[in-house]
Amino acid sequence: MTDAVVFDLDGVLVDSEPLWDEVRRDVVASAGRSWPADATRALQGMSTPEWSAYLTDVVGVPGRPEDVAADVIDGMVARYRERLPLLPGAVEAVQRLASEWPLGLASSSPRRLIDAVLESAHLTEHFRVTVSTEEVAAGKPSPAVYDEVVRRLGADSSRVVAIEDSSNGLRSASAAGVRVIAVPNASYPPQDDALALADLVVRSLDEVTTTLVEGS
Repeated sequence: MTDAVVFDLDGVLVDSEPLWDEVRRDVVASAGRSWPADATRALQGMSTPEWSAYLTDVVGVPGRPEDVAADVIDGMVARYRERLPLLPGAVEAVQRLASEWPLGLASSSPRRLIDAVLESAHLTEHFRVTVSTEEVAAGKPSPAVYDEVVRRLGADSSRVVAIEDSSNGLRSASAAGVRVIAVPNASYPPQDDALALADLVVRSLDEVTTTLVEGS
């Protein structure tokens, strides 16, 4: 039995991971710093305070984390204005599942970008609850963002289905006790141990039907 469905945003509904990587790399390069080999994977799922602190404290970008975060987010907004990179089947999947269950969104993106994406894609009305990791105690893989979405939905976590793509996202959803459908992103595939936490693995959002969700 399913009471609600929770979507991730980056890598599930929008193909934004390459843009995040590109914009952050540009900020790091402009500061005259080198991009660490493990930075791309490490940053996935971090909240805004966490990844901005990573860029200043670990990578060595000068300035306050909040100022670095503002530079990166400004760059993301500019990219989204040029073209919103919706993934194939994203709009249809949201509409399809919203016809059956209340929807939540558990995202590592800051509130400004969540609202911009949903508004541009005309999906805002389909989500009863949206939470950014900057609004909870910790980013993914902590379960905090999923715990908060489930709480606001008034649902039992064991009767909630999450749709995730990344290692940290899968770990976050699993730790929150929800059932997990993985839609791995080909450009940034999850690690095997994280993928093993999923109840189901599909190749695309087109496979995420109401029948599949109910049976997950």
